[in-house]
Amino acid sequence: MTKKSKLLTLIPLFILLTHAPLLAQEVSSEQKTSLFKWSLIIGGALIAVAASSGAFCQAKSISSACEGISRNPGGASHIRFILIFGLVLIETLVIYALLISIIILMVQWGNYV
Repeated sequence: MTKKSKLLTLIPLFILLTHAPLLAQEVSSEQKTSLFKWSLIIGGALIAVAASSGAFCQAKSISSACEGISRNPGGASHIRFILIFGLVLIETLVIYALLISIIILMVQWGNYV
């Protein structure tokens, strides 16, 4: 096993072991998390994952474009066009995730609980 796979295996195990006492507790009706609180958690997680993955993809594409231009300066205009087009598509995915998280957060969950 590589270090990365060991780490990916041990992290969920560690989280499960550290949160095991919480699973053993009884939950009364006053302590239950409302749907609105879950929507806040899901909306925040959604935009965090989208922003981090979008930033990673943009960094990777810019790095690849710079490498391609340095190897073939004659094709710089074509590489630049494809780079800008790809960055626009990546950014629209992040904006769509932002819109979805705003929709999740702005729905009046109090009417449905």
